Amino acid sequence: MSTQIQRPSEDATQAGVFPVVEPGHTFATITEKISAIVVRRGTPLWWLAGFLMAFGIMNVMLMAIGWLFYKGTGIWGVNIPVGWGFAIINFVWWIGIGHAGTLISAILFLLKQSWRNSINRFAEAMTLFAVMCAGLFPLIHTGRPWLAAYWLFPLPLTMGVWPQFRSPLIWDVFAVSTYFTVSLLFWFVGLVPDLASLRDHAPQRWQRMIYGMLAMGWRGSARHWVRYDAAYLILAGLATPLVLSVHTVASFDFAVSLVPGWHTTIFPPYFVAGAIYSGFAMVVVLAIPIRSLYGLKDMITMRHLENSAKLMLATGLIVGYGYAVEAFMAWYGNNKFEWFLTNNRLFGPYRYFYWALLASNIIIPQAFWSKKVRTSTFWLFIISCVILVGMWLERFIIVVVSLHRDFVPSAWGHYTPTRYDWAIFIGTLGMFTTFMFLFLRTLPAISIAEMKLLLPEAEVKHAEVEHA
Repeated sequence: MSTQIQRPSEDATQAGVFPVVEPGHTFATITEKISAIVVRRGTPLWWLAGFLMAFGIMNVMLMAIGWLFYKGTGIWGVNIPVGWGFAIINFVWWIGIGHAGTLISAILFLLKQSWRNSINRFAEAMTLFAVMCAGLFPLIHTGRPWLAAYWLFPLPLTMGVWPQFRSPLIWDVFAVSTYFTVSLLFWFVGLVPDLASLRDHAPQRWQRMIYGMLAMGWRGSARHWVRYDAAYLILAGLATPLVLSVHTVASFDFAVSLVPGWHTTIFPPYFVAGAIYSGFAMVVVLAIPIRSLYGLKDMITMRHLENSAKLMLATGLIVGYGYAVEAFMAWYGNNKFEWFLTNNRLFGPYRYFYWALLASNIIIPQAFWSKKVRTSTFWLFIISCVILVGMWLERFIIVVVSLHRDFVPSAWGHYTPTRYDWAIFIGTLGMFTTFMFLFLRTLPAISIAEMKLLLPEAEVKHAEVEHA
């Protein structure tokens, strides 16, 4: 926890080497600036407007789900042979978005990449909210979850039968619930020192009581920090394999089947790469407004945005490689069904979606090779939004295009999502945004304790502790 970042000189900054935190900050100024957003400033009008809009969109989703429970999944666009529709598409998309938070928090922490310290807190929150949105879809996909959802859990004494553990759908239940639990613990443990800071700086007594209870008696003693470091390291170690395992298990929903377009061993690695790809795109989409609206450009600097762009470029190339391998193996394997599917993607009824997918995920992100693009917040935001759309289209192509042309031409069909499909999907965007607004208003969006480690004073304090 004593990583020291050498801040560059003005000449280095002009040359394009951006600092992790702008010069001039002290322990006191960092604590004051971040905590004031939560406990001292009033609620801005833009926050109220954004929250009410997002909350209204979420309520549209709740009404659509209520009608779904009343009428059943017949109100969706699913049919024969397209038995999986928006519910599975959106489930995989949201799970992917949640990957960047754990990667930033756990893997970059273990690799001692201190530039993560400014963005890991809201990235972790993004993970939790995205997993909550993802978990909603398998639940409502059962149509009436109070009659069917409990079959997903191993309760043999109640039901008299075990779930089918050979099904990857059951693996999803355990993988996603474990991922959410570890991510929640990791996020909360990292919050504890900051909750104590909010407790000490809150002007209202009720605020001090709430943050004091959540801080669990944190006083910042040497014993507290030793235990905190140990717990944080253990949780980082537990969370790291989950980054790979969760979306790998999600890919098994498709890869273990015999459906052309699904039955391929390339799915696990390129699903993971695609998840990190879309996850970092969402981090950038959140980071740019947060740093502007809250005046945090000195803490979320261009260094963070440029590094995120580089990671998106790298993972995007892996995703592009996955697309190429799929097409090559369909040709090289001489499997007429796989080759038919490849041609159907390129020239079939959904061809425009596939070409838009290739443009969004492969062609347009190549602009990140340019430093001018990587250091332009406008283009970073636009291209990140394009990537999010492209990754959603990827899931659409995988699910729908692989199913709508069955082995027997008489069973061919066409999938068109209904207004209820769109209402639930767009409603989850409102749900995600609602939770994010509440998080930004009630908890520090940037880790106070970890930001202090980036200052020269942190090295001095660490040396004094070691000497003592």
